Parts: sequence; structure tokens; C-alpha cells
Amino acid sequence: MDRSTLTSIAGTRPTGHLSPVEAEVMRIRALLKEHRFDDAVSAAARLAERVPENRDVLYALALGQRQQHRLTDALATLQILESHHPKFARLYQERGLCYVAMKDAQNAIASFHQAIGINPALPASFEMLTGLYRLTGDTENAQRAAAEASQLRALPMAVLEATGLFAEGEITAAEKMIRAFLLEHGDDIEGMRLLARIGAALGVFDDAEILLAAVLERVPDYAAARNDYACVLLERHKHTEARAQLDILLSREPNSRIYRTLYASTTVGLGRQDEATGLFSELIAETPPGTRELAELHLSVAHALKTLGRREEAIEAYREAIAARPDFGDAYWSLANLKTFGFTDEEIAQTQTLESRDETAPVDRYHLCFALGKAFEDRADFETSWRYYERGNALKRQESRYRPDIIERNTANQKRVCTPAFFAERVGWGLPTDEPIFIVGLPRSGSTLIEQILASHSQIEGTQELADIPRIVLDLQGRDPDLDNPRYPANLCELPPDAFTGLAEKYLRDTQVYRIGRPRFIDKMPNNFRHIGLLHLMFPNARIIDARREPMACCLGNLKQLFAQGQEFTYSVADIARYYRTYLDLMEHWDAVLPGRVLRVWHEDVVADLEGNVRRILDFCGLPFEPACLEFHKTKRSVRTASSEQVRRPIFREGLDQWRHFEPWLGPLRTALGDAIERYRLPNSSPV
Repeated sequence: MDRSTLTSIAGTRPTGHLSPVEAEVMRIRALLKEHRFDDAVSAAARLAERVPENRDVLYALALGQRQQHRLTDALATLQILESHHPKFARLYQERGLCYVAMKDAQNAIASFHQAIGINPALPASFEMLTGLYRLTGDTENAQRAAAEASQLRALPMAVLEATGLFAEGEITAAEKMIRAFLLEHGDDIEGMRLLARIGAALGVFDDAEILLAAVLERVPDYAAARNDYACVLLERHKHTEARAQLDILLSREPNSRIYRTLYASTTVGLGRQDEATGLFSELIAETPPGTRELAELHLSVAHALKTLGRREEAIEAYREAIAARPDFGDAYWSLANLKTFGFTDEEIAQTQTLESRDETAPVDRYHLCFALGKAFEDRADFETSWRYYERGNALKRQESRYRPDIIERNTANQKRVCTPAFFAERVGWGLPTDEPIFIVGLPRSGSTLIEQILASHSQIEGTQELADIPRIVLDLQGRDPDLDNPRYPANLCELPPDAFTGLAEKYLRDTQVYRIGRPRFIDKMPNNFRHIGLLHLMFPNARIIDARREPMACCLGNLKQLFAQGQEFTYSVADIARYYRTYLDLMEHWDAVLPGRVLRVWHEDVVADLEGNVRRILDFCGLPFEPACLEFHKTKRSVRTASSEQVRRPIFREGLDQWRHFEPWLGPLRTALGDAIERYRLPNSSPV
């Protein structure tokens, strides 16, 4: 990696000032370093009365108490610390040191193992384990611990400290430290790998991919870095590339559970659900009962079975996940998300108890809330149902970094750049093939139904919500994009004709892995409506279908849905209403500048007149009518969206007005939508 690229990736960020509590903690740490243990403990105890859950205060108090030889008090403080911060590795290291002072070797060993299980960058824990294993006559483990300690001590201090901070969740501090180190020391392998891991944790996968590729170019046998690289590729939906990396790793360590689990995940990404089910099942057979990993594996199997339409087996697998981990919120929500599943009274009571417990993790709580929302909706207790949906959305929105202004700015920029004159100057650009059929719109708008209808045609292949267009957009935006002044879509003006042809050819190559030979295929990524200008320039003959649903029904459908990833605009009434209005604005623009380019299909019309709309859609795609498209529910294929169970049944009208059950609580949504409630039915130009 050249120096300028590394400098760009490792650029510094501004820091703030210390709070009064942080300043006092710094003073207490100084007292401990000066061996003024009595003063340090007194100060920490006073501060703990003000901030009784503060991690650093409790840790300093326990450390001082140990130095005072008040071991029982130190262990009691550490117990309080664990109740508030169970993933803080240094508390277990400190507990191990207390047990060493008490000459309790077995508890000391267990504590140090807890510490390194959370943070493997604790050389002191490995060194203590080395001595303890030697003391107990365990030479083999003593040698392993000594080797780990030696390897860690060989790292630059900044890398070691930053690795520890990262392992314990202090990502901002770790990032600041390692960026400063890399700016001074350049291409340090461990520093680059750590910055890549931090980037992945923050969702900056493009930077992480660049850094890890550079690491492997220098050290191709570095298995841990290659594993990180595979994980980043998987996050970027580069399933073929991720699988290639895992092939290398498995050729060297064929029995590695980590590599095998990742390999199974890439298989899911490639749409090979049957193969993935077998791979996950093999791992389950080797996994000890009662472990968190076992619950995750059962969940993965259940998801694959659901995608294949094997409903009863999926339900059993979801219940196996709950049996392995009773508070596993994702498993409860996944059952509810089958749409056709009903919870028993006992299951509802159990879910309510878990949701109300203080110790339930936030991620499990909001999954449980959405599950309870669906459970009470099924029982026609709509007030209780709405209360749980509302709570789940609020919890999910708290952890989201979604900014509606970014989407609105993109819409304004698309309108400014993609004018009639812009397209007139680019007639004939791109690849003339009509292979792709893009279905766009909002989630929960009936797009999966349209996909299933089309995939029932002998010449059309259903794939999934392909991430390739969003990935092309990310590349056009560039690394470390300025969200307030983005490069895309303005840089579309700068690209020559062969650039769009190249993007189209790459898209077809990359999506080939999801196809099995039919001449046409579907890309059902709903958010591609934001990039119809780009789609047109890449594929001037591709068909684009806008799946649209009445706004109150569509927005409520989104508010009731907990998505596996993305769709961050769906977790508040204000956000989903703004997004729907922005969607209408942009689609009206595409209708004006590319008349006839998009076929609009209203979900209500499909339900009211299935055959008429099927013929209309097929005519638009230039395909003959086939009766199988009317019996779409009989088509056997993998369906990965929330509507997977619903599209395996004939159309039913009852779903159109289900939103009215929640109407008493939807006044704010109606107000926020404004004239969108009427505008959504405005026709677009007749498609060419």
C-alpha cells in the first residue's frame, strides 16, 4: 500500500475534553502508580458514591483494595463491576490476581482464562497463567501461555494497547491510538490489521478490505488476517471472493470450526440453501449443548430451511435455538416473522417475562418486542400489539445512525444531475442486453409477490435482493465519502461511455453466480429506486418495475418489520414517512426525465385483478403469458425476504386493509405522510 493511501485511511479525528469524572479517574490512577493506595481507595470510594456504575471507578477501587490486601473487599467490588460490565476483560484479570494473592490456583486460572477469552491482548494474564501452570505441573499449557505472552510483548506498545481497547469495546479510543501509530510508523502489519478490524466494526468495510488486502500481499500466510479478509468480503456481499479466501484457509486447516462456519455462511449468500443446511448441521452435531454458538447454528439452519419453504422443519430449528439459549430474541422474532406461525399462551408469557427482565440485552429485547407485537396482533389485541411494536422500534432506533437528510440530499442531487438533457447526451450508452429485470420500491410493498410471479415464468430466474448495484454506488462514492458533499451522483457526468459498459459487464459477471441458466433474471433490491439513472446508463434495455403500495399500509408494514440488516429508515414514524415522501418525489422525477422507462405496479391492483396485472407485467418484459405465473404459490424456489411464507399461498384480499386495525394509533403517521396518501396513485407515463 502506498504511503498516501495509508495516510488517507489513517487520517486523524478531533478529540474532546475530559469530563470531571474522567479527570478524577486520571488522578486516582496517578495515586495508584505512586503507591498511595490509601488515598486512591478513599478517592475512588467517594467517586463510586456519585457514579456507582462507572467501570473505571470500580476497577480502580478494586485494584487499590487488592494492593491494601483487602482481598475480600476487592472481590466484592469486582462482583459489582461484573454485574454492570460483564465484558470488561481486566476485571477478570484483576480477580485472577486476587486469587493468586489468596493462593487459590484453580480459581486464578479460571479467571485469567475469562480475561483472555474477552481480550486476547493481555500479556499479564498469559504470564500469570504460565506461572500457575508450571506451579500445577501442567508443562504443555505453561509453554502455550508463555508463547502467547512472548508474542504479545513483541508487539509495539501502541498496537498492544489499542488491541486491548478494541477487544473491550473502546473502539473510538483504539481507533485514535492506532491511527496515530500508523501515521508515524507506516506499514506496520499488526497495526494495519487492527485498523481494518476497527473499520469493520464501524461498518467501513471498503477501507477494511483495502487494508487487509495489503496485509495479505505482504504476509500471504497470515491466517488470522485472511480470516478477517473473508469476513469483510462476506459483509460486502462478495460471496464468491469470500469463498475463495476460505478455500485457502480450509486447505490448511480443514477441521477449523471458524472457517467451516464462515464457509457455510458464504454458501447461504450464494443462494445454495440445501448445501448450507448440511454444513450447519454438521457443525451442530459437533457443538457442546448449552453454548451460545449452538443457538446461533440452529438459527442459521432455520433461516435456510425457511428460505427453502420447509416451514415445519424451520419451526423446529428455531425452537432448538431457543432451547439452546432461552433469551435468544432473534429466534423468537424469526418464529413470528414466519407470518403464518402462532405463539401459544405459554410462549407469549415466557416472551413477556424475558422482555421485561433488566438483564435482557437490548438486542434481544427489541427482537422480543417485535415478536410480541406480532403475537398480540394475531390475537386481535391491537393496542397491546402496537405498544410492543412501538417499544421495539424505539429501542432499535436508539442504536441506529440513520440520517434522513442524507437520503433527501441524494434525491436532490439526482434531480439536479439526471436531467432530460443529461440523458439525451447519453443515448445508446451502456450494455444493450435486457437480461436484468429490476424490481424497486419500498420494502413491504408487494415486491416479493411480483418477483414470485415473474420467477414462475420459464424464461425468468428469481435470485434475491442483490447487493451489486449498491456496491457499485459505494465505489462511485469513493473511500471515506463526504456525506454532506458526496461525489455521487455528480461524478456520473464525468464518466465516459465505456465506463458504464464496464460497470454493466461487471454486474453481469458478478451476478452470474446466482443464476442457473435462464435468459432473464430478477434483481429485487428495493432501494435501487434511488439509482434508476445509473441503471438506465448501464442497461438501457433492462426492465424496471416500481412495486408500490398504499402509503399507510406500506409504512405500517415497515414499522412492524424488524429487518436483518439495513432499512434503517423503518424504525420511527417520522423516518418512514419522510422516506416514503422522498421515494415519491424521486419516482416522479424519473417519470419526467425517463418517460415510460419504469412500469408502476400497485399492489392493490394485483390483488384485485391478478391475471390482468400479470399480463401487463409480462407484456412490459416482452414475454409471452404463461399460466404458471397465476399459480406462483406453487413455484418451488428460495425466497429470502420477510414475505417468503406469504408468497407460497394464493393471493388473499384480507391483507389490504389490515393496517386499519392500528388506525387509532396512526394519526401521527397520516399527518407526516401528508399529500403522499393521494399522490401515490398518480400514474406514470405509459411504458415503451
